[in-house]
Amino acid sequence: MYTLDTQLQQDTVYLGHFKLCDVLLMNDSQFPWVILVPRRGSTSELYQLSTEERYEQSDESAYVSQRLSDYFKADSMNIAALGNVVPQLHIHHVVRKKEDLCWPKPIWGAVTAKPYDKESLDKTVEELKLLFSDRFVEDSEQKSGDELY
Repeated sequence: MYTLDTQLQQDTVYLGHFKLCDVLLMNDSQFPWVILVPRRGSTSELYQLSTEERYEQSDESAYVSQRLSDYFKADSMNIAALGNVVPQLHIHHVVRKKEDLCWPKPIWGAVTAKPYDKESLDKTVEELKLLFSDRFVEDSEQKSGDELY
């Protein structure tokens, strides 16, 4: 049974879900940062997804990367599934710009997260929901949890 890891619940804001993945905004105003979490119980690595699920995850990841890159005019997109702190499979999509705090080094562990203020968070959530709206699925349009494929 799928449940979102408590650390991800604390650190992110839910935006919606695609066919396979929940779409979350990392609550760090220093970087546009979206996390995809496949709705699969006890999955910690990409290879644990079925072949069809890996194709779907890859497609959803490419979609998010392209949309974020275009919208935020990224110099680079950092995409990673680390799993060192949160064991649940989740894939980070971080917009990087040459003028960001850590460029060109990785962001992980480099700076403390700076949560959005309420107004900025509301605005960012609204913008990203609109940005991804053509890919979001309604609850009634999808099967639950482990029954997607």
